[in-house]
Amino acid sequence: MELNSKIYVAGHKGMVGSAIVRRLQSAGFTNIICRSSKELDLRRQEETAAFFQTEKPDYVFLAAAKVGGIMANNQYKADFLYDNLMIQNNVIHHAYKNGVKKLMFLGSSCIYPKLAPQPLKEEYLLTGELEATNEPYAIAKIAGIKMCDAYRFQYGCNFISVMPTNLYGPNDNYDLNNSHVLPALIRKFHEAKMNSVDEVVVWGSGKPLREFLHADDLADACFYLMQNYNEPGLVNIGVGEDISIADLAMMIKDIVGYAGKIVWDSSKPDGTPRKLMDVSKLKNLGWQAKISLREGITDVYKHKFLSTTTA
Repeated sequence: MELNSKIYVAGHKGMVGSAIVRRLQSAGFTNIICRSSKELDLRRQEETAAFFQTEKPDYVFLAAAKVGGIMANNQYKADFLYDNLMIQNNVIHHAYKNGVKKLMFLGSSCIYPKLAPQPLKEEYLLTGELEATNEPYAIAKIAGIKMCDAYRFQYGCNFISVMPTNLYGPNDNYDLNNSHVLPALIRKFHEAKMNSVDEVVVWGSGKPLREFLHADDLADACFYLMQNYNEPGLVNIGVGEDISIADLAMMIKDIVGYAGKIVWDSSKPDGTPRKLMDVSKLKNLGWQAKISLREGITDVYKHKFLSTTTA
């Protein structure tokens, strides 16, 4: 990418998109196009077509998506499938129609089968049944990967796909009804501390293992791959290490400084038993994560809850 390239970041207000914008700006890119969902509804084909015809971006980071935790995925199955399919279909197709030099599609580690061997290698895609609690979202993301590969095969488009592990960072979602586990835990412990509550109830058994990557590390990896990766298929982006939800809860409790106890609600679902990315392909391409989990959570907590009022 040349410094004067016109770059469209779809989903720039989200955690991933905003991190990519920050990374591009830090590298000196100034011609960055952003549109909020109110300004441009990517689910609408005619709006997306008009945007691409008018703006003619050189590069596209497709980070726009409908996202949420287990509860949201279970409750809004149709929305997660429809919205994500429409967004990616429109952006990928009109990127092709308008001569975009390169597009990066961002997926999710939930694309892998529920009981796939660990750590998750890129070739495990479509080798087994998906985790039921987020199947619609996963199916949409798998379709996006295959669409990029199909447009590469049929039209010669340089469209690539990356699959981040669980993310956290600035502009995360802290809504307890539809957020992911890490931001939800930060908010729960913070509010329990502020309100002097004796215990915090956490979903599940605490046994599942999860990997967490800071959004700024993800953005750095995306920036690197946009310049150095031009192949079909997908690339996992992660840290290559995981932690149990129980240990994560203890770490967050310690960072927040909460003195009460943790109660596990085993009547609630755990989700996938383990989800660790094999990041050997990424490391072989020359990139690896830099921000440790404790360092990242401490920074996020300080900026979200200690320097501003709770959202």
